[in-house]
Amino acid sequence: MDMLRSVDITATFVTWRNPSCRHSKILLQILHVVKNTNMVHTAYDSIELLNDCPKKINAVEHYGSALLVACCDGSLRIYGSESGNRDPSSNRLSQTLELNKDLYVLERTVNGFSKKQLLAMEVLASKQLLLSLSESIALHRLPNFDAPAVISKAKGANVYSWDDRRGFLCFARQKRVCIFRHDGGRGFVEVKEFGVPDTVKSMSWCGENICLGIRREYAILNAINGALSEIFPSGRIAPPLVVSLPSGEILLGKDNIGVLVDQNGKLLPEGRICWSEAPTAVVIRSPYAIALLPKHIEIRSLRVPYPLIQTIVLRNVRSIQQGNNAVIVTLEKSIYGLFPVPLGAQIVHLTASGNFEEALVLCKLLPPEDSSLRASKEQSIHIRYAHYLFENGSYEESMEHFVASQVEITHVLSLYPSIVLPKSLMDAEPEKNVDIHREPYLSRTSSCISEDMDSSPTSQLLESDESLALDSKKMSHNTLMALIKFLQKKRSNIVGKAAAESTDEVISDAFGHAFVSQGSSRSKKSSKGRVNIPTDSGARDMATILDTSLMQALLLTGQAAGAVDLLKGFNYCDVKICEEILKKGNHDACLLELYKCNSMHHEALILLHQLVEDAKSDEPKSILPQKFKPEMIIDYLKPLCGSDPMLVLEFSTLVLESCPTQTIDLFLSGNIPADLVNSYLKQHAPSLQATYLELMLSMNENGISQNLQNEMVQIYLSEVLDWYAELTAQKKWDEKAYPPTRKKLISALEGISEYNPDIMLKRIPSDALYEERAILLGKMNQHELALSIYIHKLHLPERALSYCDRVYNTGHHQQYGKAQGNIYLILLQIYLNPRKTTKTFEKKTTNLVSSSSSSNSKSGWSTLKTKGRGLGKKIAQIEGAEGTIINESIPDSGKSDFETDDPVEEGSSTIMLDEVLDVLSQRWDRVHGAKALRLLPREIKLQKLLPFLGPLLRKTSEACRNFSVIKSLRQCESLQVKDELYIQRKVELKITADSVCSLCNKKIGTSVFAVYPNKNTIVHFVCFRDAQNSKVTRKGSFLRRR
Repeated sequence: MDMLRSVDITATFVTWRNPSCRHSKILLQILHVVKNTNMVHTAYDSIELLNDCPKKINAVEHYGSALLVACCDGSLRIYGSESGNRDPSSNRLSQTLELNKDLYVLERTVNGFSKKQLLAMEVLASKQLLLSLSESIALHRLPNFDAPAVISKAKGANVYSWDDRRGFLCFARQKRVCIFRHDGGRGFVEVKEFGVPDTVKSMSWCGENICLGIRREYAILNAINGALSEIFPSGRIAPPLVVSLPSGEILLGKDNIGVLVDQNGKLLPEGRICWSEAPTAVVIRSPYAIALLPKHIEIRSLRVPYPLIQTIVLRNVRSIQQGNNAVIVTLEKSIYGLFPVPLGAQIVHLTASGNFEEALVLCKLLPPEDSSLRASKEQSIHIRYAHYLFENGSYEESMEHFVASQVEITHVLSLYPSIVLPKSLMDAEPEKNVDIHREPYLSRTSSCISEDMDSSPTSQLLESDESLALDSKKMSHNTLMALIKFLQKKRSNIVGKAAAESTDEVISDAFGHAFVSQGSSRSKKSSKGRVNIPTDSGARDMATILDTSLMQALLLTGQAAGAVDLLKGFNYCDVKICEEILKKGNHDACLLELYKCNSMHHEALILLHQLVEDAKSDEPKSILPQKFKPEMIIDYLKPLCGSDPMLVLEFSTLVLESCPTQTIDLFLSGNIPADLVNSYLKQHAPSLQATYLELMLSMNENGISQNLQNEMVQIYLSEVLDWYAELTAQKKWDEKAYPPTRKKLISALEGISEYNPDIMLKRIPSDALYEERAILLGKMNQHELALSIYIHKLHLPERALSYCDRVYNTGHHQQYGKAQGNIYLILLQIYLNPRKTTKTFEKKTTNLVSSSSSSNSKSGWSTLKTKGRGLGKKIAQIEGAEGTIINESIPDSGKSDFETDDPVEEGSSTIMLDEVLDVLSQRWDRVHGAKALRLLPREIKLQKLLPFLGPLLRKTSEACRNFSVIKSLRQCESLQVKDELYIQRKVELKITADSVCSLCNKKIGTSVFAVYPNKNTIVHFVCFRDAQNSKVTRKGSFLRRR
């Protein structure tokens, strides 16, 4: 358009190029102005309304569609348009409020309108008055111009300002500012008068205050108290200029700069309008500011940075002023109207010329009733502007306009051929966007770039291959970064719609398929798995395209961490496309997250194991950006323990050897059934079975089944037996050797209570592992055999005493009798009859083992517990046959039950008398004294029994004394209770002459009476007896009826 405008002006100049032509200099100036002005578009059309006025024009105003022209001779000429004159209506002044785009003709003249030349005049439409300023301020009634009302105090006024909202008029004369208020008719009432430092050149209302342009400065005058606040000095070239904006702000002229301030005079940020010259008048018509300059009229946008929109060249312009639908431009004898070009035409023109920002600003000015039109135009402009910016390298700004246009993401992704999209989804996407490729500036090679390349030297066109590759790489990175920001802005909305669609589908399926069998119902995917997306899910299809494209863009820009974060969250990435891309690019961490978020755990674990193996190898296949460790497999398996325990067990074998502790912790923390883990470990990793069972037992002894406890003890025993066989073969066996393995077995045998000791006893060799045998015999309540092992095989009396203490404390000994010290009596018997116990030990052990074998030969592993219940009875039968079981009580006869027919070899060295005395002295309080004395040899001296009998007798004597005291206390307490009972039974009852029977209501008098237990109810004895008899009779008849 600039080119066309230049061609038109140049053609005009050629026509007038005759040097003798008096307009040649003017045309040269016009051409210079046009060539040096960056005009955008035509915002106003200049139309001549009046020409060849007979008299010089001083002031112009319009009333409706008529022009009121004040001439230098004091007359007022009223002009109407030619189209209005052809209208037969009589009152053309009120036909319309807008000026017509026609030539105006004279309708009538009001001579003598003013005695002196008018300086200005203004139609007060709300008051139907015409205000004129000459030697004073006069008001005429419209439309007949009745006799004026003159404000006498305004004589000599040179400037005024009218506030139509409040009906206030202010004017300045000399160094005074006066404020008047309209009284409702044609008169005005004075309100205030204030003095100012100098003559006022320009003024305007700004809210409740008045902005004054004094000779050398601008100031804000408080209309209430007259306070004057300076703003800043005025310019040196042009006089002060004050213009009010519709928004309430004020434009102040400072030479060729228009400064914007608020109603309080505070400077606004970026409020600087730079004109080409100092303006003499400015008219504000949003969104433009029209300024009258000495040589032309300049139109600028009110949008920062206030660019130049249009320049209109008119000669000898005296003033410009606001009209309803146009700006009135007054020349000496002619009048022009600047009519705004329709917004729609301006928008189209701006869009076609590439001025998209101005077009978008104008779109917002379209009337509300055209909201749909405005939305469509804004969308079209945003799309065109986005393509224009994209072609010129402004990628981020381009994406911002794509976002503002609400265009489908597929339209933007079509600009990125390197992004792979799901074909099935893209084929189903209809083209919803405007055909922007028809515009010449939207081609892949910009016209502006082509012109620059044509005009540039050949040397600049020949660039090196390295430079081209670098520029291409940079552009690709920048474009993809812009795409990432675009997709991230669109993602929340699209993914939200997809999630809502999924929710609606689930609800619909729940109600729609309520009576459909489970086998025929459509399978539902997990919340994150999106391998197969239904074709009718538009929102999810769009979400799949978006997330798939976003992941690719992140990878292409080297943001692998961002891609991992995307896959970790809720996403709709296409598995097939992403898997292929990630495998090609060796993005292992991203691929792992892709499998994980789509519940492809088997594939993920295979990949993770491969990565761990590659990290272990000396020569990895590729340089891994991340160190993969076996612990990662365990961390991956933890959330799967509850949902897929078999998968956890399958892949846990891969890390059992490298991370045994962590793997066992995985089993424990994952609540995987212990029996399942045990059987799995027994098959795949027997060496770790015991470790797992140990940890399980340490966490909760009651939580591990009897079967698993047997398993653990059997494992320990097998290890000890292997160790025993190895040392026996080497002839290095030592019964007193306790390696960690054997200590662990002994600890398990003592600490675990739910295993079957008879099964363990069969596996223990008869000539070794005596302590283990003793523990097992103790579990089977074979205390005599266990103590015999401690004393005669291990030769550890202290162990035997500890065993007795343990049995005494746990109460297992109580089944041998009610006396608490019977276990110690067994120990004493073994000490006193060593030859007999040694002789019969092997026989009893052989009988016990054979009995256990016969009782368990017909039962399997699962029935061991049931069969073992009868084991104690059989053992008792065997011991009863031998005559060595301890009875429940000690008979009164002089011979002890522990004594046998074989005489004790008194004084023989085989009797362990010292040990007996030690037991009696250390455990005197736990041994039954009488029974112990019966077991002792008769020849033993009482002096040796002093450590035993001394505390025992003292304790017995003390107990007797205590019992005697307690008996006396009990007797005293009984006497006290009896005394209290007698007191409670002693009742005093006073019978008076007024006392009556509670049954017959007659006076008691001297009759025999009875008193009820409540001590208040008195009845005749006869009445009481009759009442008792009647109760018995009624009860008997009731029973007979039943």
